[in-house]
Amino acid sequence: MTEENGQFESRKREHIELSLLPDNQATGRSGLDEYHLPHCAMPEIDWNEISIESSILGAVRKTPFLISSMTAGHHGSVNLNERLALAASRRGWIMGVGSQRKELFDEEAHQEWVELRKTIGSELLMVGNIGLSQVIQTPPEKIQDLVDSLKAIALFVHTNPLQEALQVEGTPYFKGGFESVARLSQILSVPVILKETGCGFSASTLQQANELGIYAVDVAGFGGTHWGRIEGGRNGADALKNQAAKTFANWGVSTYQSLLNARGLDKKNFAVWASGGIRSGLDAAKCISLGAECVGFAKPLLDSAVQSQDALEKTMEALEFELKVALFCTGSRSVNDLKKLRV
Repeated sequence: MTEENGQFESRKREHIELSLLPDNQATGRSGLDEYHLPHCAMPEIDWNEISIESSILGAVRKTPFLISSMTAGHHGSVNLNERLALAASRRGWIMGVGSQRKELFDEEAHQEWVELRKTIGSELLMVGNIGLSQVIQTPPEKIQDLVDSLKAIALFVHTNPLQEALQVEGTPYFKGGFESVARLSQILSVPVILKETGCGFSASTLQQANELGIYAVDVAGFGGTHWGRIEGGRNGADALKNQAAKTFANWGVSTYQSLLNARGLDKKNFAVWASGGIRSGLDAAKCISLGAECVGFAKPLLDSAVQSQDALEKTMEALEFELKVALFCTGSRSVNDLKKLRV
């Protein structure tokens, strides 16, 4: 059953408000604090030799960083996405957009992206986003329309079984997901990236992902914003789901363990992206050393974006600087050198 526009927009606004609350963050649980990069006391490099340029989606980008998917499809998202897009364009980050689900039932919803393109320009690199349950139920040509409306360079297919099970308006219908993603990967004009939303990936699911023909998996592990907790905060009138949300408040595979699961595969037919509780440039450096091609941030950027454009861009600058410090202090001239470290 399709939600009314008003219900959809109300839910998306609640998601943003609740994601800002500390109780909905699995702070300190990403596992990255358990992992330490080796300090190099005598790096044979000068600071000005360090480069954080990275090869992502077959092209060299200014940074290995992504603004992770946050929100779309409601009035409050327009200004927020405009700030994020402007900052991404200026600093050379890729921007993942929030779910484009509304565009499947509202012909005017794509105007948010049309206006954004007019404001920001063609240099903005955006990744589209749609849920797995929608991919299963939607003809591939309609998914292609989502990519076209955004002029996206890739498409996230997000999988969120815990959230869908706990959400009052959820669509926990995932049968046929593997077949649908594999078919979409063959037909779509841009690469497909399979993405969790804060619960990570087991080794067995990653092994199965080898057969999908996708470009990458964003592990989006446990350790950051937890959508099970957020839905619990929305379920005051539903005692059953509210209690279940409390039971599953710590459910998920940590970002660190998800990256280890990916690195442990005998064969890997996809690139690895990392997100989920990434709170610093040092966290990002750790993810890169564990094999991540691209690293996504959400909560730190959302906190800044709701303040001002300047606050957002200062946060992004700080994250880039911290990555450079990690490179320098490990004796790495480049992001590729970081991937070669023996830890």
